[in-house]
Amino acid sequence: MSKPVKQIHLAAHFPGVNHTTVWSDPASGSQIAFDSFAHMARTAERARFDFIFLAEGLRLREQNGEIHDLDVVGRPDTLTVLAALAAVTDRLGLAGTISSTFNEPYEVARQFASLDHLSAGRAAWNVVTSWDEFTGANFRRGGYLAQEDRYLRARQFLAATRELFDSWRGDEIAADKESGVFLRDPEAGRFDHHVSQFDITGHFDVPRSPQGRPVVLQAGDSDEGREFAASSADAVFSRHSTLEAGRAFYTDVKGRLARYGRSPGDLKILPAATFVLGDTAADAQEKAGVIRRQQIGGRTAIRLLEQVWNRDLSAYDPDGPLPAVDPLVGEHTVARGRADVRMHRDPVAVARQWRDLAAAKGLSIRDLVIEVNGRQSFVGTPAEVAAAIDGFVQADASDGFVLVPHLTPGGLDEFADTVVPLLQERGVFRTEYEGTTLREHLGLDTPGTAAGAAS
Repeated sequence: MSKPVKQIHLAAHFPGVNHTTVWSDPASGSQIAFDSFAHMARTAERARFDFIFLAEGLRLREQNGEIHDLDVVGRPDTLTVLAALAAVTDRLGLAGTISSTFNEPYEVARQFASLDHLSAGRAAWNVVTSWDEFTGANFRRGGYLAQEDRYLRARQFLAATRELFDSWRGDEIAADKESGVFLRDPEAGRFDHHVSQFDITGHFDVPRSPQGRPVVLQAGDSDEGREFAASSADAVFSRHSTLEAGRAFYTDVKGRLARYGRSPGDLKILPAATFVLGDTAADAQEKAGVIRRQQIGGRTAIRLLEQVWNRDLSAYDPDGPLPAVDPLVGEHTVARGRADVRMHRDPVAVARQWRDLAAAKGLSIRDLVIEVNGRQSFVGTPAEVAAAIDGFVQADASDGFVLVPHLTPGGLDEFADTVVPLLQERGVFRTEYEGTTLREHLGLDTPGTAAGAAS
């Protein structure tokens, strides 16, 4: 019996300034003006994407006491932008990143429940933890949490918000038309939640939203993060964009679902993916090479290398060899801000691997950093990229992708106009939205209904 053809899920990531974005390109627009967000959202919606995804930055990144050169404009508040996008889109899901480390369950639940009402059921929350003391200095609690404590807080945070979302069944308010009196169940919205991280009691003041509760995304890749995703998330935003790594991650995380009474379809795995399109394969490869060098200049290469070496490398020539000294092990003292720091558990081993790679290929510091950080996921003609994306999904390496264009705001346009129609011709991507809520787009049950009673 042949395996059923899977439908592909696609989302768009508005990245802000980072080492994916080529902010210096003449075609690049504002990273903060609402017109930029609206342009990308409208493009994603006309291409029938599931959702648009916004990252969050709680503090400008600093390195060696200076603002990181890839984080000079900051980011506007995620929920404010998503609320505005709700007014200029009709079906597109609206996903925002909010940290469980420096926020409180009541305020986050209220914000996302409100967004879900304003958008008629299109809200999604990407639950992340914040790891560094530097960001914590912006908040009353200050400090930071160890990894195991961050995930404990995240699990308890999500459980608390779900209690708040579910504190309304949906039928607690009725109107007596003869008397004109509204009747409200006094138990509606009541919550009483006492755990190690939260001690809260009261009434939640936002009724159950159109999709029961917002979709929950999660982006952690550690073992703790994978377990958290399997127990609680509706979708995972991962870094695994090669076929082999994607299949291993997919098998591992989906294999954890049964212990929580969940089935494989209850969790969508959506790796981040970049792309470069060309008229021919050679044209696309040439464009990709240019873009990689635009993304990672000499200064940026040194900055990114410092995040692994954990020491000041400003005296090194980016066109020269990698440092002979090993990384400093221990507290991260160089990249202390909210940065794209991949917290390598064994930086000395990573440095050894990178030196071997550089020696084998004759790579300078900049070339090496481009090799390990700047490689696009899909490069080719629209037909080649459509086939590759379909191949990943049908091989159970993902359920789809969160696409990260290198240009803001128009970087998604070419994909929408050339690749999406080819996926539609293959019968693996929708030509029209079949539902109105994000849960319907993702094929997820709606909590609070008979189908979603166990959610």
